[in-house]
Amino acid sequence: MPYSPVPARRSLLKLLAAGPAVSALGGLAAAPAYAGPMDVVADAAPGIVKALPPEHFTVRGTNAEARYETFADTGLLTPVERFFVRNHTSTPVLDAADWRLTVWGDGLHGRGPVHFTYGQLRDLPSVTRTALMECAGNGRSLYATQQGRPVTGTPWTLGAVGAARWRGVRLADVLRLAGIAHDAVDLQPRGLDDPYVSGGVDFGRVRRPLPVAKALDDVILAYEMNGEPLPYDHGHPVRLVVPSWVGIASIKWLGDIEVSTKPLSSPWSTEWYRLFGDSYPAGGSAPLSRQTLKSAYQLPFGATLEAGGPRTLTGRAWSALAPVRTVEVSTDGGAHWRHARLHDTPRRDGWVRWSVPWRPHTTGQVTLLSRTTDAAGNTQPEQAVHNTQGYLFNAVVRHPVTVV
Repeated sequence: MPYSPVPARRSLLKLLAAGPAVSALGGLAAAPAYAGPMDVVADAAPGIVKALPPEHFTVRGTNAEARYETFADTGLLTPVERFFVRNHTSTPVLDAADWRLTVWGDGLHGRGPVHFTYGQLRDLPSVTRTALMECAGNGRSLYATQQGRPVTGTPWTLGAVGAARWRGVRLADVLRLAGIAHDAVDLQPRGLDDPYVSGGVDFGRVRRPLPVAKALDDVILAYEMNGEPLPYDHGHPVRLVVPSWVGIASIKWLGDIEVSTKPLSSPWSTEWYRLFGDSYPAGGSAPLSRQTLKSAYQLPFGATLEAGGPRTLTGRAWSALAPVRTVEVSTDGGAHWRHARLHDTPRRDGWVRWSVPWRPHTTGQVTLLSRTTDAAGNTQPEQAVHNTQGYLFNAVVRHPVTVV
């Protein structure tokens, strides 16, 4: 069913008249003309608005990977200017004053589309959640470099992840205002970026199903990131934030949400973002939902360190399955392990910083290892189960350094 990109004032008036719960939307005054979150940077990489200094980013096609090792000088939250960018096409520069969200589909009581302006969303009760955003392919290149198995897709190392404080509106509140029906089972949020074309095939705008149960749980429509309006590259004016799930679920530049009484699909749930390979059925796994667990040192791969003197090794650990419980480290290739010190209170949907003292006494090549165990008992394995598109790498990262 197509939706109208033009706000339907009559539909919203009908919605506002429906009862006290809907009155939270406020009046029909025009949305305030919120300024864009930043000026367009003329010398940014093609398709990305913000500056991408090489000391902080590696440009990968339409994407920008943060240099994970440089997170050592940041806190729990990743600064906006250091946050990775995952784009299928290019960043659209949208005006919040002109933006509308359309909620439509047979999963609504009234069956007709309902529209929300930016100002109306901001008038609703807000929530703030601190959560990681992590691409499903974070660590993808390690399938080849550590396990010798080829994979397709952007060759991320470990920098396609970041933590932010997101402020916005509960998706559950918006769906109830729109009149979600009791028999709705799936949503399909869709972005306003350009259609994705690959191999001569136009796959349309980025969209991906989201079960109603998850949507009504902890998902938000975010309009702020780390206390400021969302930057263009991170979804301005409004994006989904789907805590603990793979990044593709958190649709940027949100334009419409289909609500359906039947299961929905898109190429982002059938061709991509599911697991294919020898360990999976011929048609692939179920579409990816939760991310996995990781830990890594905040050091460049191949770093050179001096022998003799004491030093402190630092890193981060996280799990989308449960709060981190412990981090163990090895400075001799796995022969011996000891516990690292955790510097943050482990929490759902977040990471912890850790450290361990080390005094290397001999020179030569050394392999550093770290492994996370979470509160549900999940521990990073020595090998990740291979899949052809390189998703959900969760193995212990083998981190080579040279001691001189």
